[in-house]
Amino acid sequence: MLKEELLKVFAEHPGEFVSGEKISQKLGCSRTAIWKHIDELRKNGYQLESAPRKGYRLVSKGDGIQPHEVKVALKTNRFGSEITYFNEIESTQTVAHELSHKGVKEGHVVIANEQTAGKGRLGRKWYSKSGTSVSMSIILRPELPPQQTPQLTLLAAVAVVRAIKSNVGISCDIKWPNDILLNGKKLVGILTEMQADPDVVHSIIIGIGLNVNQDSSEFDDEIKEVATSLRIVKGRVIERAQLIAAILNELETLYDLYLEEGFKPIKSLWEANSISVGTYIYARTMREVIYGFAKGITDDGVLLVEDQQGVTHKIYSADIEIASQK
Repeated sequence: MLKEELLKVFAEHPGEFVSGEKISQKLGCSRTAIWKHIDELRKNGYQLESAPRKGYRLVSKGDGIQPHEVKVALKTNRFGSEITYFNEIESTQTVAHELSHKGVKEGHVVIANEQTAGKGRLGRKWYSKSGTSVSMSIILRPELPPQQTPQLTLLAAVAVVRAIKSNVGISCDIKWPNDILLNGKKLVGILTEMQADPDVVHSIIIGIGLNVNQDSSEFDDEIKEVATSLRIVKGRVIERAQLIAAILNELETLYDLYLEEGFKPIKSLWEANSISVGTYIYARTMREVIYGFAKGITDDGVLLVEDQQGVTHKIYSADIEIASQK
């Protein structure tokens, strides 16, 4: 908490020296405590300049994603108020499930600097090497019937696209239901899992994996032709903590809108950002391949595809391939 408040002080005085006395008064702690936290920030990659009779000045930030680094940029009431952080872990989803069973609050976030066994849709692996990705899981506790929970997957996709646009300045596309593409290559994967009884939802856990600072050489051979990162497209290193905070800010805003007004406004936002709607696609389900025109989604988030015979199919789960662009 003290490191978070210290970073807020520097954010309020960009490029300026702030005296130890002023920091001490603002944070209500001793100068010795301030020095210790300054030293910890330096160890985390922050460049901090100190000068006699001037105090301390933040020269540059590190790329850490520990709780205090994320919370500095949060504008939420619930999402991210509690964060569990790991430098390395197998899967944030697994930990989030465990924490949910223990009764943590809605909006609790699990963040990892590196995942060694990340999970994607349909049992696929999600790669996230140290220092390159955003790997996190958010715990929600909505009062919803289980059949409505797929709507939250689409909501999460919209939140991530909006956060990338506002934080990085890049526009992305959503491929049904929740893959996020940049220049036709996969940038983000979203995995939504539910803890529920047949008629009541106990929690929804939304896992988000985002390729941030990889260069092209860091992708394994099996995915480098189909994956990309923000760094590759933007040409610079992206601050992951700021991006995580932007995602949580957007996610809480849209979630509150959803709880108040239902799925209709989220549906409109999803369709506006979708590359799957208004074009011809191949939908590969477990049983068949359906070719047709993607008309849109239902209020339950089901994809509607009209085939060449004029029959409209409801697609609940499938791999989507775009046959022609809009």
